[in-house]
Amino acid sequence: MLRSLYSGISGLRAHQTMLDVTGNNIANVNTQGFKSSSVQFQDTLSQVTKSASSPQATAGGTNAAQVGLGVQVAGIATNFAQGSTQATGKSTDMMISGDGFFITKHGGDTLYTRAGAMNPDAQGRLVTPDGGILQGWMASPDGTVGTGAPVSDIVLSAGTTVPAAATGKATAGGNLPADGAGSPLTRDIQVYDALGNVSNIAMTFTHSTATGNSWTVSAPGSPATTLTFDAQGNLPANTTMTAAGVTVDLSTVTGFAGLSTVTAKADDGRAAGTLKSYSVSQDGTIVGSFSNGITQSVGQVALATFTNPGGLEKAGNSSYSVTSNSGAATTGTAGSAGMGTLASGVLEMSNVDLSQEFTNLIVAQRGFQANARIITTSDEVLQELTNLKR
Repeated sequence: MLRSLYSGISGLRAHQTMLDVTGNNIANVNTQGFKSSSVQFQDTLSQVTKSASSPQATAGGTNAAQVGLGVQVAGIATNFAQGSTQATGKSTDMMISGDGFFITKHGGDTLYTRAGAMNPDAQGRLVTPDGGILQGWMASPDGTVGTGAPVSDIVLSAGTTVPAAATGKATAGGNLPADGAGSPLTRDIQVYDALGNVSNIAMTFTHSTATGNSWTVSAPGSPATTLTFDAQGNLPANTTMTAAGVTVDLSTVTGFAGLSTVTAKADDGRAAGTLKSYSVSQDGTIVGSFSNGITQSVGQVALATFTNPGGLEKAGNSSYSVTSNSGAATTGTAGSAGMGTLASGVLEMSNVDLSQEFTNLIVAQRGFQANARIITTSDEVLQELTNLKR
């Protein structure tokens, strides 16, 4: 009877744990990025009341007789199946479609989460609702992201700037009339210096009657260049000139009769600009739009995967920490081998299946009731024994 009493107690404890886990799952049915858990039972040690015997010449072998001593919780497994998608339209909300975790820093600890609700703080850092700082790689001034470097804080403040760049190339196109009508023609090219100061280079196209269908192109402070068109009104390939340090490509200028449509514009160069808005691409690249019209990468979100995600330890606030059985984190970019892709403007919801959880509640409740009946029945038997002597 004592064995049945303790078996019943172990059953109560185990099914109470199942109720606790199921209740936690249901409580987090609307928690972003939450992963449900399930309880796994196993029996405890069994007491041998009769040992097994081997077969003999005149007698067969017998099996051991064992009495079990109850049940115990073998483990609580986390289900990392993909949760449903909830659209928010907010550019800083992100969802991982596939495997992987966001990397965050909180109080010096590195944590991992599937919850992608991020907001900028006063310093422009993207942070989780509990203050964890999103990790990744910031881009260099030219927009290059070094994904092989150690991860750092993602900072997207309004003060993020793209530096000015001097104009180095320009292109002239259109047509110069073969009869020289309207000569000379002047076209201005707007250019920037290394500090972002803007100025104009005046290019003058003057028709030359001495050499047939040809024009002379000049700019202040630069040697003139002669454009001689062939019988089809075209120039030789790679026809260029240098005007105030800017290389001007003239190859596409044509020399047909009756048209005066020549134009000239800079191909590069810009003033400095500040960050106005940004978006996140599927590989985690954060693409910024700047006040000077430039669009380029300002950073990239890092993801992490584990050999055994089930070995991670829940650290609260929808985050996980590394354990000895999870394996070390492998850091990479979204969409690379073993990593899911990122979606912006959406969040991953809980993967809790309410129908399954309510079924588990019924199973756990009935299991608890059955084990309670074991205890009351054993108590009644013990009472009968104590009543033998009156």
